[in-house]
Amino acid sequence: MTRYVCGTVTTVFLRLFLFLSLLFPLGLSLSSNQNSIMINLSLLLNNTALSWDVKTQPNPCLWKGVNCSSDNSSVISLSLNGLGVSSSGFLSLVCQIESLQSLDLSNNRLSSIPDEFISSCGGISELKLVNFSKNFLFVDLPTFRGFLGLESLDLSFNSLRGSISSQLDGLSSLKILNLSFNRFKGSVNLGKSMVSLEELHLSVNFFQGEIPSEIFNYLNLTLIDLSANNFSGFIPDSIGNLTKLKTLILSSNDLVGEIPQTIADITTLSRFSANQNGFSGRIPSGITRYLSFLDLSYNKLSGSIPLDLLLQPNLGTVDLSYNLLDGTIPENISQALVRLRLGSNSLVGSVPSLCKSNQKLTYLELDNNTLSGEIPVGLASCRNLALLNLAQNGLSGPLPVELGNMSKLEVLKLQLNKLVGEIPESFSQLQKLSTLNISWNSLTGLIPSSISNLENLAQLNLQGNGLHGLIPDNINNMRSLLELQLGQNQLGGRIPMMPLKLQIALNLSSNLFQGPIPNTLGQLKELEVLDLSNNKFSGEIPSFLTQLASLTKLILSNNQLSGIIPEFKPWVSVIANGNVGLINATKTNNSPEFIKKRKPLVLAVTLAVGAAAIAVGVIIIVAVSFSRRFQKINDQQSQSEEDLPLPRVIQGNLLTANAIHRSNIDFAKAMEAVTYSWNIVVKTKFSTYYRAIMPCGVSYFVKKLNWSDKIFQLGNRDKFEQELEVLGKLNNSNVMTPLAYVLTVDSAFLFYEHAHKGTLFDVLHGKLEKALDWGSRYSIAVGVAQGLTFLHGNSSGPILLLDLSSKNILLKSLKEPLVGDIELCKVIDPSKSTGSISTIAGSVGYIPPEYAYTMRVTMAGNIYSFGVVLLELLTGKPAISNGTELAKWVLNNSKQQDRWDHILDFNISKTSVAVRGQMLAILKVALSCVSVSPEARPTMKNVLRMILNAR
Repeated sequence: MTRYVCGTVTTVFLRLFLFLSLLFPLGLSLSSNQNSIMINLSLLLNNTALSWDVKTQPNPCLWKGVNCSSDNSSVISLSLNGLGVSSSGFLSLVCQIESLQSLDLSNNRLSSIPDEFISSCGGISELKLVNFSKNFLFVDLPTFRGFLGLESLDLSFNSLRGSISSQLDGLSSLKILNLSFNRFKGSVNLGKSMVSLEELHLSVNFFQGEIPSEIFNYLNLTLIDLSANNFSGFIPDSIGNLTKLKTLILSSNDLVGEIPQTIADITTLSRFSANQNGFSGRIPSGITRYLSFLDLSYNKLSGSIPLDLLLQPNLGTVDLSYNLLDGTIPENISQALVRLRLGSNSLVGSVPSLCKSNQKLTYLELDNNTLSGEIPVGLASCRNLALLNLAQNGLSGPLPVELGNMSKLEVLKLQLNKLVGEIPESFSQLQKLSTLNISWNSLTGLIPSSISNLENLAQLNLQGNGLHGLIPDNINNMRSLLELQLGQNQLGGRIPMMPLKLQIALNLSSNLFQGPIPNTLGQLKELEVLDLSNNKFSGEIPSFLTQLASLTKLILSNNQLSGIIPEFKPWVSVIANGNVGLINATKTNNSPEFIKKRKPLVLAVTLAVGAAAIAVGVIIIVAVSFSRRFQKINDQQSQSEEDLPLPRVIQGNLLTANAIHRSNIDFAKAMEAVTYSWNIVVKTKFSTYYRAIMPCGVSYFVKKLNWSDKIFQLGNRDKFEQELEVLGKLNNSNVMTPLAYVLTVDSAFLFYEHAHKGTLFDVLHGKLEKALDWGSRYSIAVGVAQGLTFLHGNSSGPILLLDLSSKNILLKSLKEPLVGDIELCKVIDPSKSTGSISTIAGSVGYIPPEYAYTMRVTMAGNIYSFGVVLLELLTGKPAISNGTELAKWVLNNSKQQDRWDHILDFNISKTSVAVRGQMLAILKVALSCVSVSPEARPTMKNVLRMILNAR
């Protein structure tokens, strides 16, 4: 009995012990020393987002960013990422944690690495990871003494400068070294001790000289990224010693010579990128034996494409464009191949069918070669093809009817060939098509009316053919169409109503159109370029053309127009030469041209004066009797066709907490202002800005979003309002944040502070084009970069811009820019659009090249667009000039650095040597932003640093 009781008591105590050990773990708490260190750290970092509070949570192991050992006896990892910390004083305290294995200080505002950190943390034998990336480090690389156990060192995305000699030589255990996106220069000397190195990231710096020879002795390397530097010389054959290498990126350097055959022997290599260099010679045979990704574009490689190059089983992407390759294209390709780019070479022969055994091929570019023969019917079996580019070759014969079966095709480019026959009706089946360019061929026949079935088509280019007859009446059904090029054909007859979304250009030049310019063109409110030249249009230039708010270029030359040229807005370029009967209103009345044209009018003028004298008495009597009625009529006539009843308001709400704005904004007054077109001050791709003067006399922008194509989330009003509430709380002096909004039955109106100087586009390329000196341009570049950095680094997730251009950068003054249209990516729903995301993602000239493949809005895409804006500031040229994109023009002219001066706006660069030097420094930043490869572009945070460092 006693034994039973004792056993029972023992069991009870054992259970109680286990229960208490769960509630109060024995020996599972930090040492008093580390506990004290963590409490002191919490006091130093109490102004950050960490919210470490020993009162609410006494156990530091449960704090955000803290990771402890399995028995909770010591801290082994600290992650202080994204806290906005600028002072490095706390680092000496961190280094007192002797058990620390990982320290993440990334995405802060640290400007230096103090010596105390090096001397203290260097002695922590267990420390394996140190991350200072994405800070504001603007110093030379410190010498890392100690750190014998360090395996990963990340200093990327800073402004570290100077050269690399022996600062890292003692890091014998290092496996990952990331120094990319800094300002290092000179040669690289990594030393001989880093034999454990597995990943080496040195991209986007200013390194010079040959590739460091010691790299080829680091036999554990799996990744080498030296892209976007100034490395020169050859790739040595010893690259083949790196038998564990998986990724080799040498893009955007000055490397020359032949590509070593030994690269083909690295069995682990899956990605090899060496584009934008000066490599010459032949492509080594067997180089793709183990690769999945090969990019050798923009080099000087010659010879033919090896027959086995496209056949390897793992191969997914091959880019050999912009080389000197000749010979024919291999007939057989890998079943895994998704993207093949062979454009801008000297390839000959016919276009192979390619898809006999491959159904994955999605992007095929063979443009700008010397290919001949007919387009093979077999291409139609490429059922996954989204992009087919065979432009600028010598292809002949008809357009295959079978191409209409390629149901996933989005881009079809066949321009500048020798194609004949009619446009097949089957093309109307290509429902996903967004771009169709078959210009500059020898096509004949009518434009098929079934082409209007292409509801997603944004760009249609049929110019330079022999098409005749009428433009189909139902072309107005193509509601996604942004650009229509029909010039240099034999079209005639009545011009039908055009799609109202036409924005980029309408080109009807060099055809057989005659009679007056049709009134229907007056409805193209978003059109930027209208070309009616080389026809037989007659009569006067209609005044409605002056009301096209987005128009920047009007070409009317070589017609039969007469009368006085009406006054257009200052930024509109009007070309009207070759019209004998036209009178320029800006010429003096005594000019010979005017006198010659005046004589036939003398009799008519005399008669008119007499009639007017008789009518004066009658008019006076009538005016006295009906003055009020005439006043009413005049008011009505002064209103434009946009003068409509006040919008029916569903809901209005103030977003700003600013008491002055809240008292100033009057919704009723604003809704009255947006009914009059003369209040329009800016039109962008997606919106119209009105100036609304409040009863207190203060002006505001009221921006109208038009969601007639249902891409805006009108049906989800709650989500729309929630997104605007978030945006309204943003606070940055270079970002246009909404102050209020009004929802109506079919539109949304957002309120902003008024920017008095208009858009950057108007100031740069319009009437104020000479007002911007270098100081103003530099300030604008800094301001826009600060705004974008703020948006991309938003704490709740990056805010991307659908359309970044000089037309939606507004100016409070000539040195204070505002980034506009920030809400579009939040309130637009591309899935509800009548077009694909590629249709709405940006303005022509600012759209990054990868959109043709990705159809996605990205931070790298925004950076490309910003690079174009920088180029506008540097060159004074618009993003598109004479059909050429500014970015492409600059890239072509920047290959030789001694020609960089010719790129700059001479009126500005000639000011002083200092200004020229700053402009050249900013040019290098712009070139990195518009890099063809998205991976080679810096982040906005690093772009901002580089711009600031250029001064």
